[in-house]
Amino acid sequence: MKVTPIEAYKTYISVKNHFTKPNYDYIKYNGKVKAGEKSFYSRKDRFWFERLSRQKKDNEILDFFVSNFASATDPQTLWIGEIIKSGTDIYGDWMKRIQSLSYNFKQEVEFLFSSEKFEDIFKIKGSSHPLILKYYMKGNISLETLVIFDMIFSFSKNFDKKLNDPVWDIVSMKIKKYSPFIHIDVSRYKRVLKEVILENK
Repeated sequence: MKVTPIEAYKTYISVKNHFTKPNYDYIKYNGKVKAGEKSFYSRKDRFWFERLSRQKKDNEILDFFVSNFASATDPQTLWIGEIIKSGTDIYGDWMKRIQSLSYNFKQEVEFLFSSEKFEDIFKIKGSSHPLILKYYMKGNISLETLVIFDMIFSFSKNFDKKLNDPVWDIVSMKIKKYSPFIHIDVSRYKRVLKEVILENK
């Protein structure tokens, strides 16, 4: 079933609010936003949503926007024109990662613990970034793996208290906002992690 342009617009606004506003929760509010037809038709960029509505089905539109905002370096600066131009490739890559989530997680933690000790990856030394954040920033581990680590260890709460850093602020917000869209059996990923750590001791 095709999505209408205004439905695409409302989903865009709600997902953008979710990823950029600390107090807006897409899940809690079921994607509802104060956006009506009047505000939509007054937008100069509404043709992007009309174009998108011809390309995406109703059951794809949420994942399409989530994948793009989660992948953005800074979700605050991401706009609809940029999403339409490059978003399909980002969405495709995201779908592959989600479909191979457990495999990718194991590969990434094997890479991580082949050179680092478990007890060192969350250590905060002065103003330096912790190893787990460095590996994420270098692209060695994905945001999905970072989120799963946080589901297991809740490390972001400690980082929030101890790190006064704009880079971490953006990553911390991403972890919190992306987590509700990662549906996993946490105990299964704990087992995978434990096996990898024991193998690399």
